[in-house]
Amino acid sequence: MRIIDAHVHLYPAEANRDPAGWARAQGEPDWAGLCTRRRKNGGAVQSFPSTDELLREMDRAGVARAVLLGWYWAKPETCAWQNRFYAECGRAHPDRLSAFATVQPGAGRAAVLTELRRATEEGLVGIGELSPHAQAHTMADDGFGAVLEFAAERRLPVTLHVTDPNSRDYPGRVETPLEDFAALAQARSSVNFILAHWGGLLPLRDASAARLSNVYYDSAASPLMYDDSIWRRFLAVVPAERVLFGSDFPLNVYPKLERVPGMVRLLDEAKSAGVPDTVMGGNVTRLLGL
Repeated sequence: MRIIDAHVHLYPAEANRDPAGWARAQGEPDWAGLCTRRRKNGGAVQSFPSTDELLREMDRAGVARAVLLGWYWAKPETCAWQNRFYAECGRAHPDRLSAFATVQPGAGRAAVLTELRRATEEGLVGIGELSPHAQAHTMADDGFGAVLEFAAERRLPVTLHVTDPNSRDYPGRVETPLEDFAALAQARSSVNFILAHWGGLLPLRDASAARLSNVYYDSAASPLMYDDSIWRRFLAVVPAERVLFGSDFPLNVYPKLERVPGMVRLLDEAKSAGVPDTVMGGNVTRLLGL
């Protein structure tokens, strides 16, 4: 089985050296609030590995390839900065790393299209992780429409951040009404959407959403929200062909069990649940043409 982690984040060295200080200087306080906070026990919510450290963790876990997702940044300049870094990662490790481009749709149609054209020319293979609700625009805005038109034209999947409405509160949490995603997928049937974090359990709450053939779901950050029965419960409703394994590394998804984030424990959880090979790598291979 060729395992592909469809939801990984990575940042350049200048952010890793002092994440909070970097975020203040760049005007990205929402990212800092989510990524640099500490848990009640003092442990860091996530680590900030280098590219080499990510590759070593992939080797340890037996992950053949990782898909690097961008962040839903406040500023278009930060999006471009991360996209250039991801292009470098892909050129350096074409056999191990693929990457999605991120944009700030609030920058407007022209700016969005310019950045997406450049990113795809540099080898990026999808769009996201985006969050209209966190990036202060609506799904009806022209800039977001440009994203979806580009995605449809180039056949690029779009990963969107989704919050379970029943999940616990935490610093930086953003409400993402689930009905927005169902309506979007119906209106934009030519776009393949990946709804992160099990899509906030959208298809378990709305049976019609489970029938949307252009909507995929990833398992990113699963243990922070659900016990290991989620694999069985979700796959009983959504066809396995539309579920992707994603870890959300380097987020520590087992803070009570591990001091350092890793991929191994979540992979073992999925394997113990009998998750089919399509979920563990086949689906994202097909979706991205890897």
